Amino acid sequence: MSQPGNATLRLAVAGAGLIGRRHIALIQASGSCQLSAIVDPGHHHRAIAEDLGVPDFASLEELFASGRPDGVIVATPNAVHVKNGLECLANDVPVLVEKPIADSVEDGCRLAEAAKTAAAPLLVGHHRRHSPLLATARTVVQDGVLGPIVTVLGSALYYKPDDYFTAAPWRSQPGGGPILINLIHAIDDLRSLCGEISSVRAVASNATRGFAVEDTVAILLSFTDGGLGTFLLSDTAASPLSWEQTSGEDPHYPRYADEDCYVIAGTRGSLGVPTMRLKTYSGPGSWWTPFEDQTIEVERADPLERQLEHFCAVILGEAEPLVTGSDALQTLRVTLSIAEAARTGQPVVTG
Repeated sequence: MSQPGNATLRLAVAGAGLIGRRHIALIQASGSCQLSAIVDPGHHHRAIAEDLGVPDFASLEELFASGRPDGVIVATPNAVHVKNGLECLANDVPVLVEKPIADSVEDGCRLAEAAKTAAAPLLVGHHRRHSPLLATARTVVQDGVLGPIVTVLGSALYYKPDDYFTAAPWRSQPGGGPILINLIHAIDDLRSLCGEISSVRAVASNATRGFAVEDTVAILLSFTDGGLGTFLLSDTAASPLSWEQTSGEDPHYPRYADEDCYVIAGTRGSLGVPTMRLKTYSGPGSWWTPFEDQTIEVERADPLERQLEHFCAVILGEAEPLVTGSDALQTLRVTLSIAEAARTGQPVVTG
């Protein structure tokens, strides 16, 4: 295994799909690590491995039989995240498991519990935790600039084109809607910004597309500290009010820099994210009193790139995982609770 200050860390990537190839590109561009192998049971990855001059394996078992890398990034399908993560921990190999940690709370518990006693660390890939925008917003909230948090307005509104569904028909069936595909990102954002979510209510509709799965959801969030939140989710709304279209962190999406997808309000002020427009009272609060208005400057960086550098630091023992298994499990639990609340029409406690 590479030692601090010596050789570059050797990382293997399991899963050569879209996100796996993104991780591979970031490793290739990094000065902290190098690609040591690609693991994928399919055949399409072999050409990628050959072009990059690295070995390819059909399984993690084969990889570990040939030698132990310094770390593994698991970018395989959700259903095998837990299996792959457990294999890495059992072989004392540090692992970054893409989000979600699992596709069920029960399976997620298995991996989160194993990580607590494992010799190697587990980092879960909720990459937005590494966003400078969200990190700055967290600091504003945690420093009490807004006062005690009263409410948060959130949205993930976008229009997915028809070919999104024709290319993968499973997306129009139960389990393929925006709750389980997209919402988990926003729930993790709101947990990191505003604290734990204690209960949820939700109403879902499929009236626009008529698929067997939701296309629009209205959500009510209750936070442990007493704050309330509302969240609108839709993949059939012609709107730019989503993280992808407002933050500018993913160049594949058009950017609407003057729009916010989150607004956090406390007793002393409010913050729009990601515009970082801050409005606060300089004296006693009153709706008759104008706010002091400023925009917080944030130095931009790619969260996925920052996550990779963090993973390298975790491997070297220079940092603790920013997103632990237990943390990621709670994000999954809240997201699945929203799906249950939408199905039953009843409030669901998320603890």
